[in-house]
Amino acid sequence: MKIAFVGKGGSGKTTLSSLFIRHLAAARVPVTAIDADINQHLGPALGLDEEEAAALPALGAHLPEIKEYLRGANPRIASAEAMIKTTPPGRGSRLLRLREENPVYTACALAVALDGGREGVQGSDKGSEEVNQGGGRSDGSGARLMVTGPFNESDLGVACYHSKVGAVELLLNHLVDGRDEYLVVDMTAGSDSFASGLFTRFDLTFLVAEPTRKGVAVYRQYKEYARDFGVNLAVVGNKVQGEDDVAFLQAEVGDDLLVTVGHSDWVRAMEKGRPPRFALLEEANQRALRTMHERADKAYETRDWDRYTRQMVHFHQRNAESWGNARTGADLADQIDPGFVLGESLPAVAAGA
Repeated sequence: MKIAFVGKGGSGKTTLSSLFIRHLAAARVPVTAIDADINQHLGPALGLDEEEAAALPALGAHLPEIKEYLRGANPRIASAEAMIKTTPPGRGSRLLRLREENPVYTACALAVALDGGREGVQGSDKGSEEVNQGGGRSDGSGARLMVTGPFNESDLGVACYHSKVGAVELLLNHLVDGRDEYLVVDMTAGSDSFASGLFTRFDLTFLVAEPTRKGVAVYRQYKEYARDFGVNLAVVGNKVQGEDDVAFLQAEVGDDLLVTVGHSDWVRAMEKGRPPRFALLEEANQRALRTMHERADKAYETRDWDRYTRQMVHFHQRNAESWGNARTGADLADQIDPGFVLGESLPAVAAGA
């Protein structure tokens, strides 16, 4: 299952995504997390200290190796350099699974043990092997974490952050995931997600909205942009302080409002770097997370690999025509493998459909 968290900057989407990841890990559900926000805060929200978070290997820094691995023996892709962020898989491409080891995870992923307290996040320099590059804990109580990397000084004034999240879109284009495993992506704030086709890559998108005019304005904008693409959207009301806030969200959001989350002493402690055990999270907020999990599981029933592949191809064609062909000096439409459909039954090296 591929899940996105979006929302206005400051709405609490990173906090909510980290709580959802902790909930999945506590339920022993295999979970991979990606921080795709320009502000890289998911690692600290999952318990990493600043030094550990800063040391996370950036997906963008390993993009050439990622492209080479995913290209595999696909005859339609002449070289890794010819791949762009929207390049779709075809026969001969290598596909990714969430529960596997591969060179991409080895280079770019960190396994984070989760229970909520600092004692649950330990590196090998602290006498434990519970945090390692490449995978999750064998007992399922942790998460595999990847990051796009922060916007650094060399990017200022000359680069667009969407170039950094291109690695995430390429990974999702080649990912074959199942029902009882999760990929959770903390996305860029506001409507920036629509600068690429990444917003169509998910089974369910949780939009975190505060009970304010600005909060619901982002919801309306997101819903309007996503209307023609069949995006499965559920709103999580955050920073809700009373019945008036709930009534406001219900009036503005309607049936898209799934749950609301209020003040949390547990979250306040987490933001100070001293979270208690996750089991001590307030029961009302635990119930909200269980409801979100149930909704995400239900989204699997409407998964459509045919539509997913068509949308992938659609955005690849648009990117090829607008900049990709000029950038690479080739007609990137030739990378599209007619009749190929991504799906769970495909082998690790795609054999087509």
